Amino acid sequence: MLTVTESAREYFSRLLSDQPESTGLRLQAVRPGTPEADCELNYCTPEDALPTDEAVDCERFVLYVDGASRNWLEDAAIDFETDETGGQLTIKAPGLKGQRPGDDAPLADRVQWVLDARINPMVASHGGQVFLVDITDDHDVVLQFGGGCHGCGMVDVTLKQGVETTLKSEVPEVRGVRDVTDHSTGENPYF
Repeated sequence: MLTVTESAREYFSRLLSDQPESTGLRLQAVRPGTPEADCELNYCTPEDALPTDEAVDCERFVLYVDGASRNWLEDAAIDFETDETGGQLTIKAPGLKGQRPGDDAPLADRVQWVLDARINPMVASHGGQVFLVDITDDHDVVLQFGGGCHGCGMVDVTLKQGVETTLKSEVPEVRGVRDVTDHSTGENPYF
């Protein structure tokens, strides 16, 4: 079931107040089932909605959910958190990037899924990317950082507080994480 929080409903209502009266929103999964999966949210009138769209009554507006995206958006949540700069809209769709490998899947597959589905989307906001190099016999994950993370002065914090914490939480067999990147060669670090 799709959840649209009250704060998101208020936010959308403000946005839609400048649009023609019957305008709603349309939610669609883009490239679902892949690490690059994302959600698109656009204005939509009843006339523009597709016959296969599911109309979700959000009290002050209608949210049209793309019929082909429905399964990928199962248990999705749309929220708007207010902060000092205005706020942040988030769409969390746990199944959007595909199914998490089962506990019986090879360790490398489970680690790669966490990198693709959880870690890389976080570091992408800084232009970074994390690559799996190896997993040792002792279950240490060996990584290489690229993009904005390559040469970044905050990479140790990202490695320990972000990557390692997330990997250990999601894949309990992981003992630790090591970075083999030569950060002195980074050409465009974020920090």
